[in-house]
Amino acid sequence: MSIFINIYLYVRSLCMRQNDDKRPSESFVRGVVALVFLVIGYQAAMFVYRASVMKIAANRDEPDTVYVYETPDHADPATLIKEPQKTVGNDVPANRTVRKNSEHAPRAEAVRSTMPRRNVESFRFDPNTADEDMFCRLGFSQKQARSIVNYRNKGGRFRRKEDFAKSFVVSDSIYRRLEPYIDIPLLDLNLADSSAFDALPGIGGWYAMKMMEYRRRLGGYSYKEQLMDIWKFDKEKFDALKDLVTLAPEHMNPYPLWTCSADSLRLHPYIGNYETARAIVLYRENTPKSEWTVEKISAAGIISESAAEKLSRCLIAQP
Repeated sequence: MSIFINIYLYVRSLCMRQNDDKRPSESFVRGVVALVFLVIGYQAAMFVYRASVMKIAANRDEPDTVYVYETPDHADPATLIKEPQKTVGNDVPANRTVRKNSEHAPRAEAVRSTMPRRNVESFRFDPNTADEDMFCRLGFSQKQARSIVNYRNKGGRFRRKEDFAKSFVVSDSIYRRLEPYIDIPLLDLNLADSSAFDALPGIGGWYAMKMMEYRRRLGGYSYKEQLMDIWKFDKEKFDALKDLVTLAPEHMNPYPLWTCSADSLRLHPYIGNYETARAIVLYRENTPKSEWTVEKISAAGIISESAAEKLSRCLIAQP
């Protein structure tokens, strides 16, 4: 308050030095003082505003929230936006971190969307799940990031890295920089549901249903080529998707060939009928366990050579 009084008294003293006929009125002096403080207040407000905008932009460019994942073995890679893998001695993977901005007020978000980014980052990301903020951190403009997200919202999907490169907002230079960081999870044949199968190239609702049904009959896929056992699932169809699917060992269930009843065995595609299933049960009952192998039941004429070849590639539980 004292600074206001001092400025007022200083201006008033200057005015009082004038002759009486030229001396300004008291109201004029107060108006001049008010104008001075208005200018000072405006400059101070602009300074605070610019500092606030810079702080908001800085918080966006240097994310204010860090999530640490312990990377459990059962974690679904599709749910994690991973940093490049690091190890901590003896090839033990280090914790993965996710740098992400927390939620802010709409006005702060509006300021962020208009400010150019100072820093461009490179980190592992899935273009099918990354949000607008992540794309902007990777070097895309707000408009480009929104275009990618809108493409996904309309049903678009990036199945391979090359699909992302074909997007009209992804320049060659940006793709070359980001290509090592693109992480599109493969589809596990033993975990996928019918909608995930349906999204594969060349697979519609009918084939998706057959893939689910065949998995149930097998007790779980053991190798990818088993898909070609499905009726009309030819090599051309398999080649179009073989690089998009996987079989994680931890999700493969050994088939209980040596403990199943005949009623259960007959449902397996490589056994196929009750007579063969019953013959396997009789073989088990009359043969030592050391003789319980696929090769032996094939040599005994219980199953054909072609069926034995396929069955021998399956993961079979120990007797």
